[in-house]
Amino acid sequence: MTILIWCLFIATLLPLLAKGPVAYAMNKLGGYNNNHPREQQSKLTGFGARALAAHQNAFESLIIFAPAVLLAITTQNTDTNIALLAIVHVCARVFYNGLYLANIDKLRTLVWGVATLSSFAIIWLCIP
Repeated sequence: MTILIWCLFIATLLPLLAKGPVAYAMNKLGGYNNNHPREQQSKLTGFGARALAAHQNAFESLIIFAPAVLLAITTQNTDTNIALLAIVHVCARVFYNGLYLANIDKLRTLVWGVATLSSFAIIWLCIP
């Protein structure tokens, strides 16, 4: 169960860590506008736009992964397969973010699929 909790903790941090490149891009766009950050973010292009998309997608991924892990813990389905799926999800999400920033789209989509399927597989394995 410890692995699942650590994976959930890391996955929860990923959207916050993904904000770093967005803030960097915003700062390059005339300084970080803390009064109207979303307005400024809407003007990002290139690297900045990809960084913002990766940041937003990290939250979207968490919406599936967090309930999957909590379901596994609650139902006491914490075997090695579920722990491995959680690790795969976290690793895929880290890799995904890097691929998004590097503008490598096809591999990024494949990695997104791996992360998403791993979350659904955790849920599937919890069905009695």
